[in-house]
Amino acid sequence: MQNLIIYKITSLYHILKELDLDLNFNISFIDNKNSLNHELNNQNNYLIISHEKQPDINNQIVIENSPINIFKLIEKINIKFLKLQFNNQSSVKVNNYIINLNSREMLTNSTKLKLTEKEINTIIYLSKSNKPVSINELQKNVWSYQSDMETHTVETHIYRLRKKILSIFNDEEFIVSKKNGYQIK
Repeated sequence: MQNLIIYKITSLYHILKELDLDLNFNISFIDNKNSLNHELNNQNNYLIISHEKQPDINNQIVIENSPINIFKLIEKINIKFLKLQFNNQSSVKVNNYIINLNSREMLTNSTKLKLTEKEINTIIYLSKSNKPVSINELQKNVWSYQSDMETHTVETHIYRLRKKILSIFNDEEFIVSKKNGYQIK
């Protein structure tokens, strides 16, 4: 659930609390810095509204001028929550790498590797499994092929993907071959 934190603006908190049933986020009020820091450590899907910019906090709306149109503010809050959700869904952590789904890149530190959509789908599918994934399972769930087809598509793609990862990240162990399939360690 999305959490809106009103920081030191009591009147805004009371107004939004009255509209609470029509809003699609939780609302809370905090009036001191220690409580704010504690709350932020316990949440990951939040937005803060305050009168002044809070250092080291990314997700915030600063209200500098009053009065404000409450409906425009709610619209701005919803847009900000949508952007946060989009950004959170756009990257996946796999081992020491970040897979950016929007830019189709695999990143670590400052090194980037461009990937195809099929390569991303393969990495994500393998990363969700705790055991080796068979070629037939990859054919069916990533390539949508029938298991009775005779094809080396999976092996070829995995070979090329491993080669790309080795050349850019010097990582021979990212995707490993097991006797019953492939696995991300």
